[in-house]
Amino acid sequence: MSASTGAGRAAWLVFERDVRLAFRRWQQVLHPVVFFVMVATLFPLALSPEPSLLRNIAPGVVWASALLSSLLALDGLLRADLEDGTLEQLAVCGQPLGLLLLAKTLAHWLLSGLPLVIAAPLVALALAAPVEASGALMLALALGTGVLSFLGCIGTALTLGSRRGSVLLSLLVLPLAMPTLIFGARATDLAMRGEAADGPLLLLAAMLVLAVTLSPLAAAVAVRISLE
Repeated sequence: MSASTGAGRAAWLVFERDVRLAFRRWQQVLHPVVFFVMVATLFPLALSPEPSLLRNIAPGVVWASALLSSLLALDGLLRADLEDGTLEQLAVCGQPLGLLLLAKTLAHWLLSGLPLVIAAPLVALALAAPVEASGALMLALALGTGVLSFLGCIGTALTLGSRRGSVLLSLLVLPLAMPTLIFGARATDLAMRGEAADGPLLLLAAMLVLAVTLSPLAAAVAVRISLE
């Protein structure tokens, strides 16, 4: 990749590279999904298999499990590229670093967020959630995990220079992720009750638009500071 390569083409090459590398290490792609399913399905075993109780706690359980699973996959978003020198090359290649980080974050969501969205209906069924709520649940999780990926991009960029980056990353991202957790759980709860979930879903969509717009720029600044 050089300065003569178009910005869109450069972003696509970064996206394609990350996806190819992830499929060579497919175990890492499965870890968040397995963790998500295990954490969510532990609640019926720990509490009670009574459907009414599980249905009441299902929105919070699904979203808390998804948040923790997303955090599990965030540390590898930029750190591996820092260790092998790829991140430094991206910073000096002459292409907009924010756009390249946008491509990396989208690839990360495709590999870590989308599998959670696909697995969510099965987890919800294990928690006695009605099948009719699956569509709203998947849409809310798609928006929410997207927000978490972009927040994680900023957090990862800020902690690149720290030896305990994973701990600091959790402390940075968790408070910022609380609105996503609240609105996502609310949208899921409304859908399970058979009510319209348009309000929370629109708020999640607005948060995702802000995250897509602002987080690559903030992460690019943080990466340049970490590389200096």
